[in-house]
Amino acid sequence: LTGAAKTSSIANLQLRMPVVVIGGGLTAIDTATESLAYYVRQVEKFAARTRILFAEHGEAAVRARWSAEDATVAEEFLAHAAAIADERARATAEGRPAMFAPLLESWGGATVAYRRRLVDAPSYTLNHEEVEKAMEEGVRFAEGLSPAEVMLDHFGHARALRCTRADGSEAVLPARAVIVAAGTAPNTVWAREDDRILLDGRYFQAIDETGAKVTPERSISKPARADVLMHRAENGAFVSFFGDLHPSFFGNVVKAMGSAKRGYPVVSAALAARAASSLSGQEVLAKCRDALSASVHAVNRLTPTIVEVVLHAPAAARGFKPGQFYRLQNYEMLAPRVSEPGIGATVLAMEGLAMTGAWTDPGKGLVSVIALEMGGSSDLCAMLKPGEPVVLMGPTGTPTHIPANSAVALVGGGLGNAVLFSIGAAARAAGSKVLYFAGYKKIIDRYKIEEIERAADVIVWCCDEAPGFAPSRPSDRAFVGNIVQAMAAYAQGALGTQDVRLDECVEIIAIGSDRMMQAVGAARHGVLAPYLKDGHRAIGSINSPMQCMMKEVCAQCLQPHIDPVTGERSVVFSCFNQDQALDRVDFPALNERLRQNALQEKVTAMWIDRALRQLNARPALAAE
Repeated sequence: LTGAAKTSSIANLQLRMPVVVIGGGLTAIDTATESLAYYVRQVEKFAARTRILFAEHGEAAVRARWSAEDATVAEEFLAHAAAIADERARATAEGRPAMFAPLLESWGGATVAYRRRLVDAPSYTLNHEEVEKAMEEGVRFAEGLSPAEVMLDHFGHARALRCTRADGSEAVLPARAVIVAAGTAPNTVWAREDDRILLDGRYFQAIDETGAKVTPERSISKPARADVLMHRAENGAFVSFFGDLHPSFFGNVVKAMGSAKRGYPVVSAALAARAASSLSGQEVLAKCRDALSASVHAVNRLTPTIVEVVLHAPAAARGFKPGQFYRLQNYEMLAPRVSEPGIGATVLAMEGLAMTGAWTDPGKGLVSVIALEMGGSSDLCAMLKPGEPVVLMGPTGTPTHIPANSAVALVGGGLGNAVLFSIGAAARAAGSKVLYFAGYKKIIDRYKIEEIERAADVIVWCCDEAPGFAPSRPSDRAFVGNIVQAMAAYAQGALGTQDVRLDECVEIIAIGSDRMMQAVGAARHGVLAPYLKDGHRAIGSINSPMQCMMKEVCAQCLQPHIDPVTGERSVVFSCFNQDQALDRVDFPALNERLRQNALQEKVTAMWIDRALRQLNARPALAAE
């Protein structure tokens, strides 16, 4: 869905062979088939771009950016790309289609692992022809296997899947990619966010046109009555539900389409029963278009590596609460393009970027998001132009809990400080005192000083680079060193008087890199322990890998947790609840997840930099 399969795309999806897909439905079959097709495209694109970067920068300079794991994966991809090129050449010489299935099979191929027999699998019972075609493509089907453990290599990434059989025996399937395509559940997050939304078992509660509770027929694509209404607001407006959310129509895309066909007359009747709007149809559409469309209002350079993008998005601005975030993309059709003979086009269309709202102005319909240029899609934010339409989804995520009439400590690292503007301001508005530790690697990294000052009663400006910062307010302090050292020095009184004491704070909110948040979490049980309030709450805004950001849908953002007392493991969807207890977050697992596309991301960052240089050279060439 990121577009990574396009040769022109800068999206990253790093997939290694062998692939094991857990499941038995048509989605599992599709996933295995697409994995094989994508792998060919992936290694060819990787090899083509890497060859050019080697030629332009020198192979040693490119490889210097790679870790030991990156180098291993790169050699694998380049060798496989060479084998694919040889097969293409032989096929052309022999006048036949290229045959990649034997190559993919020799590299481990794709296997569907299912707990029952093939003849019992939903994919086979629903569409055996699709299973047959997948097997012709080289997909294997492994029966009677229940997954028990993903076995890891010394880099912390998958090397095999251990499975159990009904008789108690075990099987180990080699696997560098494990993809879960097993089972579905209706996404009822809304009911957890809004107590007005009711549930009936696993599904939303259905109602009729009067608002009375009804029970839809279960697991039937053509019920006698389409009960698609689920909530009636005080003003008489209804909410409807369809597809996998509905107990009658869940299961597949065809049933979802059927739910729309059966349900639209119910929706139309509900609309017809309401009083007509005083606005014309065109006026209603114009009002919706203005509220829901997003465009660039301004792009502001804050530091050499940090850019603020201010967007005009009225509905998104009105809905924001401190701590929530947005998903930002430019439109592919409007994205800059670089075309080269023999290479083709590179389209600078962003991957979906998770962007926390720094501030909003609901009156003017403005939303500010701040991006750190790390190489990759984030570097493209500076290229956005005022007036340019963009995709802005949100706000999403759970608003941060704001303590009232107490004291709170904010701990921000680099870009994390942008997230804390609104949180600190909201805490002060709620009557709480705010102690803010603002950390930066370099002196030039600091930005939005006035906004940070408005968000805090006391600021401790921390910088790794000497001589550090000079506070502009009497209550503020400065420290040269890392943020944990700054917190300890402040609490010990080494920085002077303390208008807000650390041991007053009922809550610590840490937002920054995963390593910074891990360090703060660990220090609370070590060097900082004597200076913290008993029973305080400590949370971090967890920056898991994300894709859809639609709350418990794609599962790209799954974050493992470990109970500090019992050791019990669980998972959280970070895009639904990004604020997580520091003592529970499995930070090593988070770091491993953040590295899952590392090689591709490093190569793509260089490729984007190359494309931007070519774009910037165009005006000069045109002038000449």
